[in-house]
Amino acid sequence: MGSAEQISQLTIDGLMVGALYAVIALGYTLVYGVLQLINFAHSEVFMLGAFGGLFASRALVPDGGATPSGLASAGLVLFGLGVGALAGATAAYALERCAYRPLRRRGAPRLAYLISAIGASLFAFNLAGKEFGRQSVPVPELFTNGTVLTVFGAEISTQSLVIAASALMMLLAVDHLVAGTRLGQSIRAVAQDAECAGLMGVDVQKIIVATFVLGGLLAGAGGFLYAMTFNASYTMGFVPGIKAFTAAVLGGIGNVRGAVIGGLLLGLVESFGGYLFDASYKNVIAFAVLVAVLLVRPSGLLGTRLGRPA
Repeated sequence: MGSAEQISQLTIDGLMVGALYAVIALGYTLVYGVLQLINFAHSEVFMLGAFGGLFASRALVPDGGATPSGLASAGLVLFGLGVGALAGATAAYALERCAYRPLRRRGAPRLAYLISAIGASLFAFNLAGKEFGRQSVPVPELFTNGTVLTVFGAEISTQSLVIAASALMMLLAVDHLVAGTRLGQSIRAVAQDAECAGLMGVDVQKIIVATFVLGGLLAGAGGFLYAMTFNASYTMGFVPGIKAFTAAVLGGIGNVRGAVIGGLLLGLVESFGGYLFDASYKNVIAFAVLVAVLLVRPSGLLGTRLGRPA
């Protein structure tokens, strides 16, 4: 296969991208756990969050401006993450309010939710293309000091380290929230039996909104992290969104820790698969994994119970 350094580099690259997939996948798995529905507009929430973080960073570091360094760069990343998360949460709330809640009140069939989500996705996609332009837009360069860490011969840049650390902290925070807080208990109760949870005093409507907003926060922040490496574009949501959905299915759609494991595994499969075959096959590999999981183990590696392995 190659030298130990090359294997180490592929592993680290795969884990970094996989962590981003896991952050996006959590939005799919949370909404599915509560509503038993796939939010196909989640990819556009991710895209809108990326543009929110992009515009925030460009406002502080305009074109031709001085490149920040040290704590200034870290502060800009936090600011971009915060604005991206806010943009994603706002988009997710609007999605729940306009595309899902009216159908839920009318007791609409599941197919209506799917059509509504696809319609909302297309609306956001085309609106972003019109308002933000049809060309990809780079996030201002925040880190220029190159390699700062070497692990078993693999070189890690400051930007990669920041992206991976940010994604890891978000994953740990969500796992703690779902597994160990009162809100998390309410989310798991609604996921298990919404009617019974309502009878026990849980405000089901507020929990549904909170779940959408939480997923939007993650998607928006993940969108900004993704755009730091791959730029922002109105088309950027589709492929990462499908891959994140693949990660959620791989780990067990509806299972928080399963989404994390699925994202990391998918990142590794893509990284090594692109090396063994060709980089242009990365998307093919991801979708092949989705089909294989659905055929062999439809419930995923850890099952579909929200918050902890089944």
